[in-house]
Amino acid sequence: MDPKDIRELIEMISHSNFSTFELEEADGFKLKLVKKAAELPAPVAPPPVQVVAAPAAQAAPVAPAAPAVAAAAPAAPVDDGLVDFDSPIVGTFYRSPGPDSPAFADVGQMIKKGQVLCIVEAMKVMNEIESEIDAEVVEVRVADGQPVEFGEVLFRLRPLG
Repeated sequence: MDPKDIRELIEMISHSNFSTFELEEADGFKLKLVKKAAELPAPVAPPPVQVVAAPAAQAAPVAPAAPAVAAAAPAAPVDDGLVDFDSPIVGTFYRSPGPDSPAFADVGQMIKKGQVLCIVEAMKVMNEIESEIDAEVVEVRVADGQPVEFGEVLFRLRPLG
């Protein structure tokens, strides 16, 4: 199965109600997709329960409340013009085609659309992951041989042109 077909299948399944999807082809290729719990649709909350309290015999005096401290707002993301390049599949990340080979893409390197950036091994299948844009590699976010999740940022790229 072509890596682009796998990406399309993952995208389709991620927007569906499936929690698990399995595919087996006649040539022995097997694919199993499992959504993480956070990606599953949230269960419908039960209706709120109304509580009625009986009046107390005598209320104790209440101290004045301390002023509320505002929670620190999360910092707004900085628009640095960089693009996150995410993993299209779950698997093991490899920067090069072999242990003695140079990396497909290094920091500072200019890459072209369609150029292989890395390999993600999934179910003993080596999937070459290609760039979708012309860009400069600004950051490699994953170590060689590290497991990656679907949607995990692999590279930070600066688009060219």
